[in-house]
Amino acid sequence: MNANKPRILVVDDEPEIRSLVGEILADEGYEVAMADNAGAARELKKVQNPSLILLDIWMPDTDGITLLKEWVAEDSMLCPVVMMSGHGSVETAVEATRLGAYDFLEKPLSLAKLLLIVGRALETSNLQKENAGLRQQLFADIEPVGKSASIARIKDQIKRLAQHDARVLLAGEAGVGKELFARYLHHNSPRRDGPFVDVAVGSIAPENSAVEFFGKESPGKVNPGLLERAHRGTLFLGEIGGMDKETQLRLLSALESSSFLRVGGSEAVRVDVKVIASTRIPLDEEVKAGRFRQDLYYLLNEVFLMIQPLREHSEDVPSLLSYYVDYFVKHENLPFRKFSMAAQNFLRNYSWRGNVRELKNLVQRLMILGVGEDIELEEVKSALGTVSNDVATPSSVPDFFNLPLKDARDQFEKAYLEYHFERSGGSVAKLSSIVGMERTHLYRKLHSLNIKL
Repeated sequence: MNANKPRILVVDDEPEIRSLVGEILADEGYEVAMADNAGAARELKKVQNPSLILLDIWMPDTDGITLLKEWVAEDSMLCPVVMMSGHGSVETAVEATRLGAYDFLEKPLSLAKLLLIVGRALETSNLQKENAGLRQQLFADIEPVGKSASIARIKDQIKRLAQHDARVLLAGEAGVGKELFARYLHHNSPRRDGPFVDVAVGSIAPENSAVEFFGKESPGKVNPGLLERAHRGTLFLGEIGGMDKETQLRLLSALESSSFLRVGGSEAVRVDVKVIASTRIPLDEEVKAGRFRQDLYYLLNEVFLMIQPLREHSEDVPSLLSYYVDYFVKHENLPFRKFSMAAQNFLRNYSWRGNVRELKNLVQRLMILGVGEDIELEEVKSALGTVSNDVATPSSVPDFFNLPLKDARDQFEKAYLEYHFERSGGSVAKLSSIVGMERTHLYRKLHSLNIKL
């Protein structure tokens, strides 16, 4: 048996039909198995694992429609089934396709049509398998890693939440993976085939927010905004606490009515959007301080989920280390390395101030700069830049003196702003006050340095 050739199972009680179809398909390069009744077809399907089945409707023991129902019920990945009948009718064809048949052929068979349908069915099946593989790979990249009770609980809650359109507020420290959990929620929801629009709220300058969220309209031209692009999907508002008051009011109105006007437009645009927001700062305190609208807070906070920091489920550290090693081998073609048991134990007890994001960055740094298959404890300590877990400065300091001036300046500004951004609790307004930079210029600077808000 050639594993590369498509295998076709022909099920028909007429010897002449089996012989003719078998010869034609073999001449076209297919491997062919033949059955003269339903019982033989069942056994051959188990053994052959066919790529396609040609199934007669009228057989002496069990009719083809009943057999198709049986196979569809027991096999969610059933190969394409093409029904054949010498007593065809529109009703029979409709029933067969409703049950899951790919197509329907009437006897006497047109051999040209037979080959055309077989070719199309196999091509469609291959595309479906490729898409399933891509979806599986995508899901592997967005499923939260870990077997701790904390991760199991939040995944279970998200799967239940995903079946409803309630707005969700995800809270947690920087780097815990709030965007990942939002994507996981979207993927498990009925909206999974719709768009997932990720908005870094703090990167949108207040004066541009109307166009960014609602789009722009001019004669003969429409530029859709974020809400419109998320239609029938999910809109993820990352770090919502950094949104200015004017934008908060605009967004509140749009979400309450599920409609808005584009900038320059005169007709309301209606949207169907599930909203997930995230915050690293306590929004209830922002409400009390008058920096965040209470009505918008309650609108977004229909369901509240807290994502625990990594230090509170440190038993997941070895799994995360292994996952990100495989990730960088696969996505960046880096040579495989593995963490020694001493290094893993040390990292399980590390404070992880930057949470999963810090762990991911550490793995990447060690795989790019390190040599040898094993990652030992001393190499880990050196990469972290400190033996103590209690130092509040960034985990590694670049060697600025060996860099060109522009690169050194960029790296220093990035480290400086990230440090103060963490201390300000993720608030761009507070960061602006600390570093003495006007907010509009600060937004541009954060964006240019690729600092995730």
